[in-house]
Amino acid sequence: MAGHSKWANIKHKKAAADAKRGKIFTRLIKEITVAARMGGGDAGSNPRLRLAVDKAYDQNMPKDTVERAIKRGSGELDGVNYEEVRYEGYGINGAAVMVEGLTDNKTRTVADVRHAFTKYGGNMGTDGSVAFLFTHCGQLLFSPDTPEDPLMEAALDAGADDVIRHDDGSFEVVTPPYDFPAIRQQLESGGFKPEFAEVTMKPQNEVEFVGEEGVRMQKLLDALESLDDVQAVYTTAVIAE
Repeated sequence: MAGHSKWANIKHKKAAADAKRGKIFTRLIKEITVAARMGGGDAGSNPRLRLAVDKAYDQNMPKDTVERAIKRGSGELDGVNYEEVRYEGYGINGAAVMVEGLTDNKTRTVADVRHAFTKYGGNMGTDGSVAFLFTHCGQLLFSPDTPEDPLMEAALDAGADDVIRHDDGSFEVVTPPYDFPAIRQQLESGGFKPEFAEVTMKPQNEVEFVGEEGVRMQKLLDALESLDDVQAVYTTAVIAE
């Protein structure tokens, strides 16, 4: 099935993330800690922890850093007790925005998130106001030169939910969120290495922004992503390069 052009947008997102590697490490350490606290320190029986650990290794986080975070989460080492938070709201022209975070001070975090929304032309909504516009899933993106039929067969055999061919020729494999590591591993074993892979909140519909409105929307997203307590920001907006 067809979809929005993804290739340049995803590559830009990955480059921006790579440029903030120090902040990525901080976020991943928080996620590993919380995942271990909630589901135990064994990644084999804790899908959320396995996802966090795999992502940490994808970012070349040292093994001892990962292990310390697991120990803090499972109580073997002292550490800060983080709570999960989610905020929902609207950006430019009503584009949906969902913000996920881990914090040791909810009062500080909600104030920072509200300030970012207000400063850059958005507004916070109530719980559930935009969450229904997103689907929790795994997402793997493959380059336009990937052979379509073999990829589709391999992905569906591995348990993927869908294979989408985008307008730019790239392919997106969509998976159940906690089956993502196993499906990714099976695809890579078959010679299909994704250019970008993550568990995400995928918008069910997207709205493209261009020109000044795109610039304004990007400023809002950047402001939210720069907050220390924010782990991830999802939006229905696609901002043209």
